[in-house]
Amino acid sequence: MEISQLSDTVVLLRMDTGKANAISPEFLNALGLALDAFEGSASPALVITGSERFFSAGLDLVSLIEFDASQLKAHMQRFDDIVSRLFLLGRPVIAAVNGHAIAGGCVLAMTADVRVGAAGKWRMGMNETTLGLGLPVAALVPSQFALPTSAFARALLAGELFAPDDARQLGLLDELVPAEELIEQAQARAEALAKIPLSAFADTKRRLREPTLQAARAASPRDLDSWVDVWFEPVTQARLKAAVAALRKR
Repeated sequence: MEISQLSDTVVLLRMDTGKANAISPEFLNALGLALDAFEGSASPALVITGSERFFSAGLDLVSLIEFDASQLKAHMQRFDDIVSRLFLLGRPVIAAVNGHAIAGGCVLAMTADVRVGAAGKWRMGMNETTLGLGLPVAALVPSQFALPTSAFARALLAGELFAPDDARQLGLLDELVPAEELIEQAQARAEALAKIPLSAFADTKRRLREPTLQAARAASPRDLDSWVDVWFEPVTQARLKAAVAALRKR
């Protein structure tokens, strides 16, 4: 992860951990430390982006396929913690989606207050169901919060992956700009939100978002246990292993 100052008010967090920014334990640890650094700074706004062709390709299936149930649950609990932290972060967060944002990578983008995408040949979406997986509560809530209900069938149930124009029309992105202008436009969005008194912004954001997340967790007390159970079902394992085999050939 790389952290730099775009201005006195905006920090840029560039996710750059190799392997298409796949969400491994190392990725989550690095992202957590980067968020610690941002929250320890005086800067009121954050822009998150990826590197090269990827924002993030989602869970690191190549590593996770070897995990036992306890290891997988611990990893997903950490992912839950990071997603919830971003979703509830009491400062403006802008996702500058530079490239492929798939599954868990799309979830990370959906936690942001604003999502600006770069025009180009890449895909965005939550394709977990096509792998035989559901969406854990912490992953589902940011998407439910940001998307119109009319988008749920395609984006969440069917697990479609969308080109940037379609992602914007559906609500996965708020704005689409030329790739060379992505960081500049994301910074402009961050600067605009940073002009709002931080205490008012943080309090309103918490009141908007926290009850939704708490209610979803209360309704699904065994959320991660049931998600892990589905991971190890034979049909899901077959689909996951086929996906891993394809990834290993690249």
